[in-house]
Amino acid sequence: MSSVETIHVDGAWRAAASGAQREVLDPADAKTLAVVSEGGTEDTDAAVAAARRAFDFGPWPHTPVAERAALLRRVADLLQRDRETIALTESRDTGKTLEEGRTDVDCVADAFRYFADLVVGEGPGRVVDAGTADVHSVVVHEPVGVCALITPWNYPLLQASWKIAPALAAGNTFVIKPSEVTPLTTVQLIRLLVEAGLPDGVANLVTGAGDPVGARLSEHPDVDLVSFTGGLASGTKVMQAAAPTVKKVALELGGKNPNVVFADACATDEDFDTAVDQALNAAFIHSGQVCSAGSRLIVEESVSERFVAELARRAEKIKLGRGTEDGVECGPLVSAQQLDKTEAYVASALAEGAALRCGGSQPEPNAVRPAAGYFYSPTVLDRCDRTMKVVREETFGPILTVETFRTEDEAVALANDTEYGLAGAVWTKDAGRARRVAGRLRHGTVWINDFHPYLPQAEWGGFGKSGIGRELGPSGLAEYREAKHIYQNLAPKPVRWFGG
Repeated sequence: MSSVETIHVDGAWRAAASGAQREVLDPADAKTLAVVSEGGTEDTDAAVAAARRAFDFGPWPHTPVAERAALLRRVADLLQRDRETIALTESRDTGKTLEEGRTDVDCVADAFRYFADLVVGEGPGRVVDAGTADVHSVVVHEPVGVCALITPWNYPLLQASWKIAPALAAGNTFVIKPSEVTPLTTVQLIRLLVEAGLPDGVANLVTGAGDPVGARLSEHPDVDLVSFTGGLASGTKVMQAAAPTVKKVALELGGKNPNVVFADACATDEDFDTAVDQALNAAFIHSGQVCSAGSRLIVEESVSERFVAELARRAEKIKLGRGTEDGVECGPLVSAQQLDKTEAYVASALAEGAALRCGGSQPEPNAVRPAAGYFYSPTVLDRCDRTMKVVREETFGPILTVETFRTEDEAVALANDTEYGLAGAVWTKDAGRARRVAGRLRHGTVWINDFHPYLPQAEWGGFGKSGIGRELGPSGLAEYREAKHIYQNLAPKPVRWFGG
């Protein structure tokens, strides 16, 4: 397979019908990392047609659950076999550290194993008591059909697995469109699905831009479900495009996530160190390019000055550089566009009255930080409030804003004062307060005295403009299914409704 045959349709690799190609850049130095096919509408239609045939006439939807689960487990094993190669590709493509790339591969393998175990452990259906022995009534779940899977650039491999694993476990076929910025590990994942023995036409891939590929998938009449992870503006376009065909839609559209720190969480030196360390992790992992990043620090006023001063001191010491280099703790932003957005958000915050505690500029280049790379220093902005653009909007960069509170009610009000509702955290030693605040936060995931961990067996998704539907957990599987009620009359006889 040549470097530009990155479109996979009906079991065959091909170049774009138009012959168009796209360079994928290494964000650490802005040099060409790979060349991929730039698919268009013709490629997308071919991929949907293949998925439609495979679903309507192929064996996969009717393959026994145990066999589908076995294939998912084979994929997990292949991921572990190729862990270093895939992690290296993910690191170079997205800019994240190599260790983060390895963690992603492990999490992807976990997701495939989880959904394999989930479907195998299910019963044949839910028996419904009809109130008479003459009726057998059962609710079963069937695959929804052809799924369009559209994934983001920040966690391309992980987000692909959160969609592909449940879609396949449920018996669907799919067409996946990875971000045109970071498509490389999705290509590798499709290769592993083929190696694992997935029938032709079940897994189809089109590399290309959101318009036309994503737009065509969203509106296509032969697509039964579209699952999209990305920004709010693009997500609303997906929903609008899907509306005329009334297809199922699942959207994960990011967040503006609060990290609420009460003073009692900093009562001892050890507690203080932990809370500060976790606030750094919350905000600056993968240069803040995380949908659940704790980009809003909401800290109790009585400890805010000490907390922010230490946070800024440590943030200044974060080692930036190419993610594959030893000792590097944080890589570059993914693209020049993302770097420009980060600079614009910081400029607007300072113009609106925020106080810069650290960062706020591109770092000086060095041996592990090429001058052409898209690097930006971890930035802490103090004295922020909800009127500021940087506090309201998802920045997707290494920017942490600081707000303060005096009472529990005020802390909850600040944390919920957002159009988003993906994730949030509360730090306190008071168990009662922890439960109260967690219960009042309008966010899909709430951590208590922690930040960022997720479990494949627990649902992931948000309230408000963070999207609709859930990934992972039993609900993540349910997104890819339709419920069917089968009612069997065991002793049929005339109704005599009409006298005739």
